[in-house]
Amino acid sequence: MQTPKAFRINAKDSQSKDALFIKLRKVGYYMKFYQSKLLNNYANLTHAFTTKSGGESLAPYSSLNLAFHVGDNPLTVQINHELLAKKLSYEKRTLVHMKQIHSNIVKIVTQNDNFDAPPTCDALITNKKNIPLMVMVADCSALLFYDDVQKVIAVAHAGRAGAFQNIIKNVVSSFVENFHSNREDIRVSIGANIGACCYEVGDEVYEEAKKLELEYALHKKNGRYYLDVNKILKTQLLEAGIETNNIEISDECSCCLREKYFSYRADGITGRFCGVLMLH
Repeated sequence: MQTPKAFRINAKDSQSKDALFIKLRKVGYYMKFYQSKLLNNYANLTHAFTTKSGGESLAPYSSLNLAFHVGDNPLTVQINHELLAKKLSYEKRTLVHMKQIHSNIVKIVTQNDNFDAPPTCDALITNKKNIPLMVMVADCSALLFYDDVQKVIAVAHAGRAGAFQNIIKNVVSSFVENFHSNREDIRVSIGANIGACCYEVGDEVYEEAKKLELEYALHKKNGRYYLDVNKILKTQLLEAGIETNNIEISDECSCCLREKYFSYRADGITGRFCGVLMLH
């Protein structure tokens, strides 16, 4: 939903602290996000998967774009982060997001990390309280991890590249090796992403999948190949020792639901929605 013009403030007004707080109170009503049934069981977690609605960005980023690298006005993106932080009751400056590079790199987050210096990686993990972790997507998968025994959280970005490089294996290994987690204690929720219904791939990706023995996630329709990234991610989670009843995967396709979610495949130039997770 586009934010009504009456609730907008211009760049000059946004320098005023009072103006920003007026905005936060009014616009918060329009923000829509959803939460994991699996993670909702834990009162010591704050989490959300956002949608496109409730922000200040204009087309083609309307409206809750959270990414600075897509061509949106940086000031507007800052405001969008303030809106989300207000809605979820955390301090924006404590949020740790990433310069995502489609890798399988996992970064251990400490209290020295902050909003203004995002690490270059595709997964974050911590046992520190009151540090929100964020992963941004627009067709890729946002994964939220939690171990309630050791009190450890993680987020990961997994598109085709992350799945092909098995970033999940590295995240779960970090839980075990760095935080002494038992694999059966780890819960994982995967947000909306591009489904096999829409993710058409070419011969190069098809051949790469075959070399990696991932052809089980490919299907052919009308002479074209389609990739099911969720099938790969679920298989990798199970192979990493995560129990079936501790895995939750959204059945929503971000490309089919381009009015609800940002979709790079559907729109090209677009914003990013997110998964965010905090321990407290």
